[in-house]
Amino acid sequence: MHGTVGWSERGLPRSEELRNNGVVKNVGEARDTPAVPPQEELAAGLRSDRSTRDRVARSILDHGPSTVAELAGRLGLTHAAVRRHLDALVADDVVQAKEQRIYGARTRGRPAKVFALTSCGRDAFDQSYDRLAADALRWIQERGGDEAIVEFTRARIAEQAAAYREAVEAAPPEGRTKALAKALSADGYAATARSAPLPHQGEQLCQHHCPVAHVAEKFPQLCEAETEIFSQLLGTHVQRLATIAHGDGVCTTFIPKLSKTTTHNASASTAGRNPA
Repeated sequence: MHGTVGWSERGLPRSEELRNNGVVKNVGEARDTPAVPPQEELAAGLRSDRSTRDRVARSILDHGPSTVAELAGRLGLTHAAVRRHLDALVADDVVQAKEQRIYGARTRGRPAKVFALTSCGRDAFDQSYDRLAADALRWIQERGGDEAIVEFTRARIAEQAAAYREAVEAAPPEGRTKALAKALSADGYAATARSAPLPHQGEQLCQHHCPVAHVAEKFPQLCEAETEIFSQLLGTHVQRLATIAHGDGVCTTFIPKLSKTTTHNASASTAGRNPA
């Protein structure tokens, strides 16, 4: 779901909203300036803090697990301000601190701490009726077995991918991963494309949000069907390195660099974590 989310309106705790929200008046104010009632000043401060926290959470949703420095740079805030809002979001179980995952060779020093959305935080953005979807898939499975689930998920993603195919085919070969990421973002997946740790090997397609993550935890066939369609759209085999449904912060798919021998009949690897 796009747009700003008001955590308090979602029923999330308000316990931290009263931190550091006092408004200090300038001593040198003109005496004829109308006084603002303290309760109005407090309400204005609360609205401002909630709005900024929403922006911090939304930035993590759109860009994946982020450091304080990354959030400060994207949002134009000081490191101290970002830490204050992160403290409040952590206290409300919207965000959690993690050790940064390093792909490729490690550098000296301890990895920077990153902040990722919790399940509660993701729920604030989700309106995908998870329980209804899971119940429907369970009903299909009970009557048709696993084959029926596979058939359903493939049909669903194939229909959804019609717009993706149009976007990918309109892009030059070197821009197809970015075109797919843009099309996925339009469907709420907050996707980006970037070079792999070793750029000559290929690219990574990162989905920072998954509207059906909770259902995919119970029915991994959704991830597998999606991986297959990525392979078909991009004309190469692809490998899932991580998925939100498996507890990772981002769904990451490795797309190897296209070669002259690559065909559009390439097969996709099984969805899930990188076994390495």
